[in-house]
Amino acid sequence: MNDPITLKVTEAVADLLARPATELPGPDGTSVRQHLAYGPTGVALLHIERAAFGLGPWQRAHDWLGAAVRSPFTSGSDSHPFYGVPALAHAMACAADHTPGAYQRALGLVDRQLAADVHRRLDAAHRRMDAGQLPELAEFDTIRGLTGYGAYFLRRDPTGDEVRAILDYCVRLTAPVTHHGEVLPGWWTPTGPSGRPDSRFPDGHGNAGMAHGIGGALALLALAARRGTLVGHHHQALRTILAWLDRWQDETSRGRVWPYWVNRAELRTGLLTPSAPRRPSWCYGTAGLARAQQLAALALGDTGRQIEAENALVAALTDSAQLSATADNGLCHGFAGLAHIAARTSDDADPSTAGQLRAAIPALLTVLCPPGTDPDDAATAIVHNKEAEPGFLNGAAGVALALLVPATGAPPQTSWDACLLIA
Repeated sequence: MNDPITLKVTEAVADLLARPATELPGPDGTSVRQHLAYGPTGVALLHIERAAFGLGPWQRAHDWLGAAVRSPFTSGSDSHPFYGVPALAHAMACAADHTPGAYQRALGLVDRQLAADVHRRLDAAHRRMDAGQLPELAEFDTIRGLTGYGAYFLRRDPTGDEVRAILDYCVRLTAPVTHHGEVLPGWWTPTGPSGRPDSRFPDGHGNAGMAHGIGGALALLALAARRGTLVGHHHQALRTILAWLDRWQDETSRGRVWPYWVNRAELRTGLLTPSAPRRPSWCYGTAGLARAQQLAALALGDTGRQIEAENALVAALTDSAQLSATADNGLCHGFAGLAHIAARTSDDADPSTAGQLRAAIPALLTVLCPPGTDPDDAATAIVHNKEAEPGFLNGAAGVALALLVPATGAPPQTSWDACLLIA
């Protein structure tokens, strides 16, 4: 689709965010300068993508990146894919792809630093595995862990040593672990979904999500396979994760859905605790997992599974109960994320489902840009939403990025969404 009103909204959002700021408000009001989700590097992604489309000046992107680096960025063990040097690297790499000569020297230095960080993390992870211990979420997840580093290096050097080492780790992560006499999935964590001890999860949990669970590793393995980068037992690892998701899927009148996580009591009984319909977001739930499973099916050449995943996404995007549980507009768990996942999934979809996925997008966009709304008013509401912030993952920059695909009728010009592992 090509929507001039939506395009005007994205332009107005970009204009409201034209002036760079080193300090942006995070969810708790603290400084988030180094955070991709909330800080200036995330806003820079919006201006980078618009400039690559020819819709805005490159100077805005350079200004936001320049504002971000007026103070040093954190590297090493205190950084992660969405915080510190790795977050800056993602934004710089998106810009460098379209500005020959710019940022290349800095990216060379950053890539060496990130490679060293990855190998330190991998060494620690393999020592943990050798000792038969369970992983923390931050070891492997997309936001803080090795899966997120894999997303970066898959884009930068898809056949490089770092990618292959991370893929080998992901394969090993799918091997079952015997812990206190019980056989658990290799990604079973001893904490709650926050990554901290939680009385609701006294025996840990198996996280299914794209942001913090095995869904991200599934997507990384699938994307690498589709690029022709394979390691030993690669396809078997894909099938192991898919079989686990098959085990815990729920066939409802609303379509096929997947849980956010499985706790130890559910694992022992084989029965999920009944719950009200949950939002089908990127970070958790059916939308992100459907895209990951579609990618895996494409990598495996399994057309039947591919269509099943696409149908699950269509059902989620057209089910009023699930959409009613979606309470915000952002990329992470809001309507912008649903629209972008639908667009990305439809690009790879079977002809029998592609049209249904595209047909679901306009209704999602009406939540973000209600009919008859003045574009400037809509942009102001998005930018000044008191329950969000101006940034990438939950805020205005991410919403505007997601709107660009339906607004222009063209796929993204940069790899801004590679950090989400949906493309």
